[in-house]
Amino acid sequence: MEFALRDFRHEEFETIWRIDQQCFAPGISYSRLELATYLQRPGAFVLVADWFEVGNTGTLGRPSSENQASAVTVGFIVAEESGRGRGHIITIDVLPDARGAGIGSQLLHAAEDRLRAAGCKAVILETAVDNQAALSFYKRHRYAVFRTIPRYYANGVDAFVMKKDLLSLAPPAKLPQ
Repeated sequence: MEFALRDFRHEEFETIWRIDQQCFAPGISYSRLELATYLQRPGAFVLVADWFEVGNTGTLGRPSSENQASAVTVGFIVAEESGRGRGHIITIDVLPDARGAGIGSQLLHAAEDRLRAAGCKAVILETAVDNQAALSFYKRHRYAVFRTIPRYYANGVDAFVMKKDLLSLAPPAKLPQ
């Protein structure tokens, strides 16, 4: 299987909402209204990951012209640029069957690149204190816990706020020759 990242299309709203419902428990997953509200915030963007079968694809996992494969959306990320030099990862969701293939990492890196290009110096996110998989994932990607928000989620679970400095991780500038 191959995957490709692309920008979200509004007609795909139900697809990403259903993915969110499969990825998170009630009280942490978003209602339709909550997710729609996040998508409409100024500076918000959504990237989706589509999976294709290798035998039916051309370059970069996209369907070849001779043998059109139907793409399956297996994950997405919602992020926003605040205009104050800070980005915010609102949610990142990858279907359980697609985890472990690097899709979450690619979604996160692509969102960070877009935030950095928009002038963000840092990015923050929230994650449930009991979500060990998410905590491990974000720590691998150089996020650090810097505070806790009590009863952040509708089910009463606290959230860690995690932060990453985007400037110190920017690619080095090329030296003039």
